[in-house]
Amino acid sequence: MDVIAARDIFERLKQEVHKQIIGQEYLIERLFVALLADGHVLLEGVPGLAKTKTLNVLTQIIDARMSRVQFTPDLLPSDLIGTEVFRPNSGEFVIRRGPVFTNLLLADEINRAPAKVQSALLQAMQERMVTIGEETFQLPEPFLVLATQNPIEQEGTYPLPEAQVDRFLMKVKVSYPSLDEEIKIVELAVQESKEPPAVQKLLGLADLRELRSLAADMYVDPKIYRYVVTLVQASRETARYGLEGMVDWGASPRASVALQACARALALLRGKVYVSPDEVKEIAPDVLRHRILPSFEAEARGITSEQIINTLLKSVTVP
Repeated sequence: MDVIAARDIFERLKQEVHKQIIGQEYLIERLFVALLADGHVLLEGVPGLAKTKTLNVLTQIIDARMSRVQFTPDLLPSDLIGTEVFRPNSGEFVIRRGPVFTNLLLADEINRAPAKVQSALLQAMQERMVTIGEETFQLPEPFLVLATQNPIEQEGTYPLPEAQVDRFLMKVKVSYPSLDEEIKIVELAVQESKEPPAVQKLLGLADLRELRSLAADMYVDPKIYRYVVTLVQASRETARYGLEGMVDWGASPRASVALQACARALALLRGKVYVSPDEVKEIAPDVLRHRILPSFEAEARGITSEQIINTLLKSVTVP
């Protein structure tokens, strides 16, 4: 498989997704980036923007196992990873595996569950394994968490722990559709009430592994690596860029790894054979926005992490 064939595959995948999803080009592309870069993705937006539906359709066109968990305030860690169950007949404990044993875990409204449940995901997201009782189990390959969350200002939400947030490859913000798109959404809803459009499985796990290998082999000039690391380190040295006192802490080295991986994936989606600064600049906000914590002073001034990232992108020299 070459780059042109890979781009054609993604065009067919997009067409299949659009049978049930109107618009959301940016969201769909970022989900494909996450699949190629083998990273978890967090989608944030108010209810009703088709976040969950988009993820459902994505899992339908991929020949992989999918589990969906609705996160609620009364959810327990054992509801997610599984537990030991006592069998009176045999007098033994047996392991009952939870929904986390899948390829694609759709975590719906992830920030409605308390911290104890979030911590249960940490080992799974980072190490691709979970511990139940005294046994540790490897999760299937691939394993991706596709999570949705409502803005934390909404009723009944909990802020996610920083350690967990950092394990998400990207945080993607989902916006409202345009007027024309919303008209088409209404028309599609009427059509679906009569005859829901079916989607086909177009991508097998073997195909996904080949695409990931192609993205990993994408040529990256050493100057691009330096640019990536300089951008990430700039988030920790904001005083040099006129942002003194605006950031409590910046992005970790994990962000550098994530940024170059996402840039590779985005370049492949665009049919390119190398990574340019354009891919790095375009994907940087999605990789960094949840890894930069604005200070209290920044919040008081109404300065967001996105504004800080934009300033850094304008200030750091492009190779």
